[in-house]
Amino acid sequence: MMDYEETETAVNFRSRAGKSMGGLNLTAMIDVVFLLLIFFMVGTNFRLGEEIYRMDLPPEGVSPESYDPFVLEEEPLRIDVNSTGSGRSDLMIRIDGPYDQPSNAEQLRSFLVQHQINDISPAGLFLPDHPIIIRPTLTTRWEHAVDVLNAAARARYTNISFAPPQ
Repeated sequence: MMDYEETETAVNFRSRAGKSMGGLNLTAMIDVVFLLLIFFMVGTNFRLGEEIYRMDLPPEGVSPESYDPFVLEEEPLRIDVNSTGSGRSDLMIRIDGPYDQPSNAEQLRSFLVQHQINDISPAGLFLPDHPIIIRPTLTTRWEHAVDVLNAAARARYTNISFAPPQ
């Protein structure tokens, strides 16, 4: 029969040189780990996703269902285009607002460049993605409307659209 000191299941092992090696009782530590695991499983709420609660109230007279507080309202820059003749320079441009009115597409491009917010001119009025709406009349020639579109595009605006002819 084997001695107690010679079995491998003894708490204190003896090394080959005869020195005693200390053993570690892990039972208490395993119990604590399982208790912590159970505590966090019971104390945690598992949800499918987070929710967003709106804290802004809609303006007076606006229904809460149709109001979105995260939408920024930008008044688009409206440019009216009218053909005064059949020639390339027979063009009348009018910008809504208290601005100097350009007489041709090149002056419109200069106006848009001067009023753009960018690295060169941080004190401008419009960001490059500011909405620009080009409103031709029923008698406007398409080449004039396209000239105005090209002037806005050359001024590096990216949100340009046409309104239906009026």
